Amino acid sequence: MRSYIEECDFFKGIDPEEIAGKYGTPTYVYNEEIIRKRMREVANVITKYPYRANYSMKANSNLTILKIALEEGLNADAMSEGEMRLLIKAGFPSDRIFFVPNNVDRSELQFAIDNGIMTSLDSLDQLDLFGRLNPGGKCSVRINPGVGAGHHEKVVTAGKKTKFGVAEEDVDKIFEIAEKYDLKIAEINQHVGSQYLDPEPFLAAVENFLRIAEKFDSLEYIDFGGGYGIPYHKLDDEARFDMASFTERFTALLDVYAAKYKDRLPLFKSEPGRYCVAEGGVILGRVHACKQNAGKKYAGTDIGMNVLARPTLYDSYHDIEILHKGKAVSRDVLEEISVSGNICESGDLLCKERPLAHIETGDLVCVLDAGAYGYSMSSSYNTRPRAAEVLITKEGKDVLIRRRETYDDLFALFPEINS
Repeated sequence: MRSYIEECDFFKGIDPEEIAGKYGTPTYVYNEEIIRKRMREVANVITKYPYRANYSMKANSNLTILKIALEEGLNADAMSEGEMRLLIKAGFPSDRIFFVPNNVDRSELQFAIDNGIMTSLDSLDQLDLFGRLNPGGKCSVRINPGVGAGHHEKVVTAGKKTKFGVAEEDVDKIFEIAEKYDLKIAEINQHVGSQYLDPEPFLAAVENFLRIAEKFDSLEYIDFGGGYGIPYHKLDDEARFDMASFTERFTALLDVYAAKYKDRLPLFKSEPGRYCVAEGGVILGRVHACKQNAGKKYAGTDIGMNVLARPTLYDSYHDIEILHKGKAVSRDVLEEISVSGNICESGDLLCKERPLAHIETGDLVCVLDAGAYGYSMSSSYNTRPRAAEVLITKEGKDVLIRRRETYDDLFALFPEINS
């Protein structure tokens, strides 16, 4: 049975043990070539009409990766003032940043206004607040298209059971608030959910969203959101998202809209995040203990839920390869193993009773598809410093792009320690 990391030469000839020895474990390792390739794919989802992909930086906010997105011609989405500030530091001009907040206070909206950053308002209350802060201004409104999609209920961001967006039945109230503050609704945006491999719900939402768009005058932008999925079951040959077929069907829906508004077409946008970076990242961790409990084998690693939260939070699946002396262990013979972290929680498991290659204490585990919602959701729970991040460049060099957090970093916020 194949090894994905060896098949795609993820480490570009560098021994993973060399990386672990140089930077420690756990460490996030990114492959620049894969990330650039995926970013180029989303940049060309639509070519027939004016189109721009916005990289959703919440997936991975490393400064180096943001700069790669900028180089590849992507705009960027920000969910907070901190993300806007980081995008500015990465070199994004204000007109290439889209602020898509949820339930924020006036200071964050004011930062976007002061910096000329287009802002999406997620509720009538937030739209009213924006109007008070910026009468006569220009903004976007997030609409709930009534259709949701995703691999888990916690990542579905539209439909009847979500906190996001203004319901279609409240569109007239959008116009009332806009008139009250002389606001121009220059854009509407939606997001149906995350990690879908079946495009049907998204395409249904697009069709419905374009119908809603006809209620608005002179839109400059229509943003359809992102959520394109990636095959997390690579080692079982799970099929990829069919981008070519998706593009064809997506374009056909836009054709219908364009036929009506050909003289004033808006810029069409999307918000991919996971698709850009997930497959370009892995986590290297060390196996520190193997044991049997009630006849079940456990392999204890330093990749806890503080390092990768997704399996605990969403029951998410990540393929795991075992590396012995830097080489992938053959999967021709599998054994049932639960791989755990080093956090004092029963739910601190990367996988439970999964058929894996043979694991021994001292081996490396390589968690695949960890480039999205990995480091960006990590924490210092149990007072464990956050991992390092390393980039394998397209030239085949390993470069530290975020150092490992230290205990001094963790303690720096306590006044009594630093006074």
